[in-house]
Amino acid sequence: MISNSSPFLWYRRERDEATKHTKSEKREIFFFRVVRDFRGHKMGMGMSTLFAYPEPAKFGRMLPKSKIYEYASTSTAVKNLFVRQVKQIVWQFKLAPETVNLKGTPSVPEIQIFSIALKGGELKTEALRCIDLAISFPIIFELQFDGKVKSIAAFKRPSEADAGKWVISEYFVSDWVKELTTENTEINKQNPSVPSVYSVVQRKPLPLVRDLGQLYEKILDGLMPYPARLGEDLQTRVERMERIRLKQHELERCEVRLRKEKQFNRKVAINAELRELKQELEGLIS
Repeated sequence: MISNSSPFLWYRRERDEATKHTKSEKREIFFFRVVRDFRGHKMGMGMSTLFAYPEPAKFGRMLPKSKIYEYASTSTAVKNLFVRQVKQIVWQFKLAPETVNLKGTPSVPEIQIFSIALKGGELKTEALRCIDLAISFPIIFELQFDGKVKSIAAFKRPSEADAGKWVISEYFVSDWVKELTTENTEINKQNPSVPSVYSVVQRKPLPLVRDLGQLYEKILDGLMPYPARLGEDLQTRVERMERIRLKQHELERCEVRLRKEKQFNRKVAINAELRELKQELEGLIS
């Protein structure tokens, strides 16, 4: 039986949607949806973005929301996000030279691991950005809700214009997964015929690297939707990911215009625009 989250059902839905348009529109719209959505659908499937952090790096301290408000310029709207969406924040691990036996770098002297228990299944990135602004180190967040966990992080680097400030990219996120534990392993043994909507993954050991900068890059690598190009450094890759995201949004807006357009001549012009966007997107992804 195929589940509702199956790629096969996704494929059928997109194929059926494409049949609402003319033959020439079908090829363009369906191709773009396959490239965009199927890559997004499979991102994170089959691999774990959760790491088993070493015990000497355990910090395990609650982080009061008031401390975040104190060290970051927090608007009333963002404070309301914390109240509505965040149950608890724990500073779980501190990856530093003295805790993981890896030397720091100027841009990555330490890496902090925060777990955030949510009241619902959503957390706006404005709240994460507020924490990132309050803590002067790169941070990897693990969101927790209803027995599931997902990793999310932005690429964070010192500002070249102001050494006291940090530049924070857009956020990269994994799928929700169920962490493999003794408890849910036993549940699965007792109910082998009950399929799980979420992947069950086991935390993997930290990769072998020479310093914290490389470790940070390896952790972020699992959250990136597209692979690195040969010789591409992390900052360049992140900038390319952001251009891809903007180009995808531009493409989506163009698709909406095409669906709404009634005049044939305008449809032809929009289709030409879509083809150009496709080529630009392919150039960024490849």
